[in-house]
Amino acid sequence: MPYTDEPAVAVITPTGLSNRRLAYLKELYESLCLQTEVTWEWIIAPNGPRADPGRIPGLIAKDHRVRVCARPDPGPAPARNTALNYVSARFVAFADDDDRLPERSLAVRYDRAMESGLRWVAGWSADWRVDGSLETWMCPTPVGRHEPGDVWTYWPTATGSKPPLGHCMLLTDTQLARAVGHGGLHKGEDYTYVMGVTGRSAGELLPAVVYHRRDHDDQWTADAGYRDQAEFDARTHAWNQGRAERALYRALHSPDGLNEAKSLV
Repeated sequence: MPYTDEPAVAVITPTGLSNRRLAYLKELYESLCLQTEVTWEWIIAPNGPRADPGRIPGLIAKDHRVRVCARPDPGPAPARNTALNYVSARFVAFADDDDRLPERSLAVRYDRAMESGLRWVAGWSADWRVDGSLETWMCPTPVGRHEPGDVWTYWPTATGSKPPLGHCMLLTDTQLARAVGHGGLHKGEDYTYVMGVTGRSAGELLPAVVYHRRDHDDQWTADAGYRDQAEFDARTHAWNQGRAERALYRALHSPDGLNEAKSLV
């Protein structure tokens, strides 16, 4: 696969720039620098009370592949959405500021997307434990190609389990990412993104780990108060979105699909 100096993949990272997460951000940057066989750009979107771009480590800020788009107030969902305005690459991925990408994470997904013509390609995520060990999350979505709306079928109930594919596991065509977005939810915006991307276009899950999700005490999702009514509503919203995306696609592409779509009204 030929490569040029132009970025093939954009990585978007919203960050609160808290003191502890600055060290994590450096590790994410180091993992980006180890990506081979693909060119990239990194768009950092600081948001929150400490969102001063001056807090970003100088080594990162001076890298010509990095663009900083400060978003002081709105939170991670709007920060992700508005960061898409500055993407020049054909494909985009999202990475949280406390995680990292294994080697060839971007290349393995990009190569498959280019070979297949698919608008999204995903890989597995692994939990990165405090002791340095990795435990792969065997997500409910099986390895292989999935037609539009099929990923939703692996999510049996809105609140009984989490979505069957992770937001940061995806590499997505930039036009598709912009069309879908993250909504305006305070939390659970990643659920919406996954259902929108996989509901509107065919894609593929590869049997390769492409993301390391750090396990640590400061994770927002690990907080005892995270699973509240807002998170419940976000899951339900995303589940309903996935159901509707599937029905609407089928209405356009199959004789029996129109009745299925009407039943959702």
